[in-house]
Amino acid sequence: MLVDSHVNLHGERFADDVKDVIIAARRKGVGPMLNICCNIKDYEATLKVGEADDNIWASVGTHPHDAKDNPNITAAQIAKMADHPKIIGIGETGLDFHYNYSDVDAQRHNFQAHIDAARDTQLPLIIHTREADEMMLDMLEAAFKEGEFPALLHCYTSGPELARRAADMGLYFSVSGIVTFKNAHAVRDIIKNMPDERIMIETDCPYLAPVPYRGRRNEPAYVKEVCQGLADVKGWSFDETAARTTDAFFNLFQKAKRPCLDMFS
Repeated sequence: MLVDSHVNLHGERFADDVKDVIIAARRKGVGPMLNICCNIKDYEATLKVGEADDNIWASVGTHPHDAKDNPNITAAQIAKMADHPKIIGIGETGLDFHYNYSDVDAQRHNFQAHIDAARDTQLPLIIHTREADEMMLDMLEAAFKEGEFPALLHCYTSGPELARRAADMGLYFSVSGIVTFKNAHAVRDIIKNMPDERIMIETDCPYLAPVPYRGRRNEPAYVKEVCQGLADVKGWSFDETAARTTDAFFNLFQKAKRPCLDMFS
């Protein structure tokens, strides 16, 4: 059984065939999935995908790109929306200074509200970080001094220092299709040193399709290629990688119920 820890199945690129996409993934041995909310306004749509399938869960949060859309968001508001049996994580949230679609102050406020909600609920914080290593470290380390909470750095492409110090704080990491890209040598070097028991895999579909599907719409079925890419980097077998990453998912997202393996064999 494979787990896709980060999908975006409620968007317009899956509007016409989401059921078929899920069936195709199941035929490839992909079982549980986590459908990610990238803007509070999409909460209901994100949740709807999870409510339609026993083995798909959802998160609640706002991506740093969209932080400007929720300038006054509070931890209490986020925590209230997370009080649903299908919501198992807080985010996707974080900092992104590559595009700067939202200004720094808006991103910091948005991220802090999600941090506080994760601490209050003890649901894992799903973190997006790009070209923001220094501020990300400052905010995370300050937050952990106030009280610990579970957290995941998803689709990790940042630097080795952030990875090392995040690992020391007990954070989890997820690996995407980038692990298969020809020139992603720096990413693979960092993955080699990630904690073996705190790594999971994701597609981030419809984005970042792995080799040999680059340029196409990404789908949960392609997490199989991500699994093989991680196996190659770590020197594990495919089956060992599938087992390790599945265990990591359920160790972190404890609100999710592990399904029977026979369902996806």
